[in-house]
Amino acid sequence: MPEKTGPGEPRHKPLKRPTQARAKFTVQAIYEAFVRIWQRDGWERLTTRAVALEAGVAVGTFYDYFPSKTALYSGYVRHCIESLVQAVDEQAVQPGDLGWQQRIHRLVRLVCGVDRSVNAWFHHDMLALEPGIAEPKHQRRAYDELAAMWQRVFDACTDLPQQPSPGTIEALHLAVWGGRRYAMLVQLDHDRMQAWAGEVEQLCHAVIQRTSAR
Repeated sequence: MPEKTGPGEPRHKPLKRPTQARAKFTVQAIYEAFVRIWQRDGWERLTTRAVALEAGVAVGTFYDYFPSKTALYSGYVRHCIESLVQAVDEQAVQPGDLGWQQRIHRLVRLVCGVDRSVNAWFHHDMLALEPGIAEPKHQRRAYDELAAMWQRVFDACTDLPQQPSPGTIEALHLAVWGGRRYAMLVQLDHDRMQAWAGEVEQLCHAVIQRTSAR
């Protein structure tokens, strides 16, 4: 069955976001089937019909949310980012009994991708497709959301003698997120990612302590 795209160029964005519990369950099932098929068969052989069948949803229901497989990709990337932001807020921002070192530890491990509590599939293959699908305004929105996430973590570090400047926090965000994307590009194995995350945490501590000592 050919991709359903409608008139003109294929649509790269999801048609709507799920709000009701049933709709969220359906879209989550679609995402999980999407990842399984992509990992098993590769992007070129992946079709919207195959994803719908594997997810156990009608093809028409699938198209209510995703008009093409590129729109599904776009929605899934958004899901990955939202899952990361939610995990950081729940684990590194909201708890009231953490010292700043613990908050930074949790933040770094989540952003570096070595904390298994976040199941969203950031992967080399996703990164490779990004230039042909993602629009600059959407990349900028994701950047701003992730930078704001870092700021919320530092705002929660009330035991710091002095907060790093917004520019320093943004520099840490750029260094860590850019490092993760490059690590995905060259496909570092899990052990090397673990070692890298440890070094990143030490770097963050050094920057924070230097700021607090001023």
